[in-house]
Amino acid sequence: MSKKYEQRLPWQLDWNLLRTFMVVVDECGITPAANFLGLKQPTISAALKRLEDSFGGRLVNRSPTHFSVTPLGQVLYAEARSVFGTVSQLPNLMAGMDDQVTGHISIAVASHVVSHHFDAVLEQFNAAHPQVTYSFSTIESADVVAHVQQNRVTLGLCLLQEPPLRLDTKPLFREYFGFFCGPKHRLFGKKDIPLSALRGEYAVSFQTDEANGPLYSVAAMRAKAGLQPGLKGISSSLPEVRRMIMSNIGIGALPVHVAARDVRQGFLWQLPPYTALPMVDVHLLTNPKRTMNRGEAALLALLHATLNDISLEARTYR
Repeated sequence: MSKKYEQRLPWQLDWNLLRTFMVVVDECGITPAANFLGLKQPTISAALKRLEDSFGGRLVNRSPTHFSVTPLGQVLYAEARSVFGTVSQLPNLMAGMDDQVTGHISIAVASHVVSHHFDAVLEQFNAAHPQVTYSFSTIESADVVAHVQQNRVTLGLCLLQEPPLRLDTKPLFREYFGFFCGPKHRLFGKKDIPLSALRGEYAVSFQTDEANGPLYSVAAMRAKAGLQPGLKGISSSLPEVRRMIMSNIGIGALPVHVAARDVRQGFLWQLPPYTALPMVDVHLLTNPKRTMNRGEAALLALLHATLNDISLEARTYR
């Protein structure tokens, strides 16, 4: 691609093609994208071809039985999502230009993020700025990272295996995971259970509980206990993992501080090991390239001030 063409591209490119391509990738095909957009399939195919001609390469591989995104298409998709995130900010940025702190705050959060420190910040902020509105989406940690990278949300709260590219991260709190069983399990209510008693048990867990995932330490604890290889049940949602444990589908690991209430009420029972439990940090993620509305900027300022004032040890839940 020549330098002259690169300079002309932003002025000549039909930006609607980027939106169409983004939907094609999201919907995994031409036909589902056409159904999503309410257009005919040839219209979508023609738009995809125009975009491929603009960038001089194939963006997707497709056949009647196969659909995949090429490396060139993956790069374009990531940038298209970023453009979409920036455009979606415009109403918030243009609203509330008076002295009041207003705007909309969008937060992507992993399902097992339970922090009274974060809740206290929200309560304090909302009392001070009642005109601000909020939306929360509960998704997998990897999707939280993607949403923040694509500038689709104000901030993210999730687990991290390693610091993501182009994002600012800060530990929000630290938690410990322990094994739990439901009321119908043979070990429920028993005390001083040896770790060997768990050998051969079925297990349920989170999707991030894998050798290269953020909950790898939980997978290691499961292997050390000699549980059945593989998982009998899996979910990205803490309430659904809790449901499987309580239904005796398998024992499972939960944040100890989150499960404490269920233990007190007789819905769950903690199993060994009781010490040296896996330690996991939950992080606050923000995108330094995001242009914040006044509400977003004020909330993040309060959050960072709170995290700077309270040590990580005080934000550790056992």
